[in-house]
Amino acid sequence: MKLSILAILLGTAFVSSPALAADNPGTGILKAQCISCHAIAKPENASLDRLWERKGPDLYYAGSKFNKPWLVKWLQEPARIRPAGELYTRHVKGSDKEDVVDESTLTAHVKLSKADAEAVADVLMALSGPADLVSKGAFKGDKVSMSMGAMFFNKLRGCAACHQAKPGTGGSSGPELYTAGERLQADYIYSYIKNPQAIDPHIWMPTLNLAEPDLQRLTGYILQLSASEGK
Repeated sequence: MKLSILAILLGTAFVSSPALAADNPGTGILKAQCISCHAIAKPENASLDRLWERKGPDLYYAGSKFNKPWLVKWLQEPARIRPAGELYTRHVKGSDKEDVVDESTLTAHVKLSKADAEAVADVLMALSGPADLVSKGAFKGDKVSMSMGAMFFNKLRGCAACHQAKPGTGGSSGPELYTAGERLQADYIYSYIKNPQAIDPHIWMPTLNLAEPDLQRLTGYILQLSASEGK
């Protein structure tokens, strides 16, 4: 994601969101550098057109999504998470064999100093979103067989069509998942897999209608990727 993380936050969000403390330096950084690409308050407009025009992911539930240590580290050294950017159709060109990401169309994300990254992370982690957005305690933490998880991920559910479980292997339209265990909270992964449209309306991620054991298995596999395939 070379697109700016800190960059469609509505300017009015800083007035209407009580979670943003005016005396926190991170609030000023968000306002100055991030509001053109990210939403820190839940947008009133949840239409498909808005999704198509969005420049970066919504951050109004960042505190229910990210792990803070990863966020602080990433803001200092941003690395693209979505191989083809936020809206892949704008950054992919066809070829005889497969679609290719047009690197020239992607914009580098702003880098922050350590102090600024920590300040911004503090503000973002206070943004939890609606209470029912993420099912707290939903993931039970059971370990899964990586071989069985890989079969489920690659063949039975076709996740590799859009996501990479290893660098350079898999699809480009969704975020890579080999660092998901470092980046994302377990309950967020579970909730997103269960009903992505409830978290991100109109997103192209399908609702898989998985049984509970399969939800647990796929969440566990994705979390374990950071310690195996991702290294």
